Amino acid sequence: MAALVRHYDELVDHVRRRFGDKGFATEVMHDVCVQILERPPRDDIKTPQAFLRHVSTQLAIDRYRTEKLRANVLTIMEEVPETRSVFPAHMSEAELTVAFQQKEQALLEAVRALPECCRDVFILHKLYHLSQAEVAAKLGISRGMVARHMARAVVGLAPVMNAS
Repeated sequence: MAALVRHYDELVDHVRRRFGDKGFATEVMHDVCVQILERPPRDDIKTPQAFLRHVSTQLAIDRYRTEKLRANVLTIMEEVPETRSVFPAHMSEAELTVAFQQKEQALLEAVRALPECCRDVFILHKLYHLSQAEVAAKLGISRGMVARHMARAVVGLAPVMNAS
């Protein structure tokens, strides 16, 4: 923990340089602090600064992907005409907002729960609109595997998408 305190500002700058936002970098470093407090490393760390850079980079990537996914889900939902028709007509605007947020949260959790490669394929194909061939090339897998991962993602997300 002493290394984290000693290198905190440098680590914030490291994340900021990579992701371009100091507020984002500060939030990531708070996540790093919480993670290290909750789950301290079991092994002796020989290069604490390198370890902290790695942890902060990985958490930043996870956080960035989650925020990007959320933004894309919101964009997709805004493009769907008559989103209100998915929910009961008697709902007030406040109830509709809460229901939408719950549906969105359930969808985000379902995407996060997908196996890593399956999740990556789904995000690249559906949210970044890459073709299956582009996804295969980017991830270094075959087009057939991309199709299998997409099918698995659709099956995994169907309960959330079809829930009222």
